[in-house]
Amino acid sequence: MTKGVVIIPTFNEIENIEAIIKAVFALKTPFDVLIVDDNSPDGTADKVKEIQQEFPSQLHLKVRMKKSGLGTAYVAGFKWAISHGYEYIFEMDADFSHNPNDLEKLLAACENGADVAIGSRYSNGVNVVNWPLSRVLLSYFASVYVRMITGMKIADATAGFKCYKRIVLETINLDKIKFVGYAFQIEMKYRAFVNKFNIVEVPIIFTDRTKGQSKMSSGIIREAVVGVIMLRIRKIFNKL
Repeated sequence: MTKGVVIIPTFNEIENIEAIIKAVFALKTPFDVLIVDDNSPDGTADKVKEIQQEFPSQLHLKVRMKKSGLGTAYVAGFKWAISHGYEYIFEMDADFSHNPNDLEKLLAACENGADVAIGSRYSNGVNVVNWPLSRVLLSYFASVYVRMITGMKIADATAGFKCYKRIVLETINLDKIKFVGYAFQIEMKYRAFVNKFNIVEVPIIFTDRTKGQSKMSSGIIREAVVGVIMLRIRKIFNKL
């Protein structure tokens, strides 16, 4: 019996998609995979359809007509997962920056009492490989900034490798999610925190992608900086 569904958003991940899917399916723990593809011009969705012939019951594909942002891709995936009855719902990148083997650690944390398990780069030192120092510092101090503004005691507030229990996503009003980049990851954690769910960090080693292009941009960074303040203001005025 499957232990949950791993949601992987994609845009131009043709170099990684087959390997990441098969790495998940090679685990001892059975997981399903949902690819949410933003109509990648490089043929990512076509490759997924080809792989579906090998894994027809485990591999699922949702294609959106345009590139609409990471946050909206995950929200679409969350709604799909809830409608299909999954108890454990995972976020994971397509580029192997998140080690598929760590899915089992996140699952174990949720099976042992966590409502949200975060694959954390900073809960046990700084565990990032192949990032320039400037990017490490940006990410690390972004989490410090988030802790100061929100009061969350989370070392890696922008982490994108997570396991949610179904009840968390059912409780959070997914239609109210505002942000799409780093700020989306922060917003999801903050809404879980405000609803008093048990959030646990699981140490992982994050390795920067070796194939394909990063989707990071200055706009995503600006959204995170402003978004954290907006989340806190909304909470103060009961508008969250």
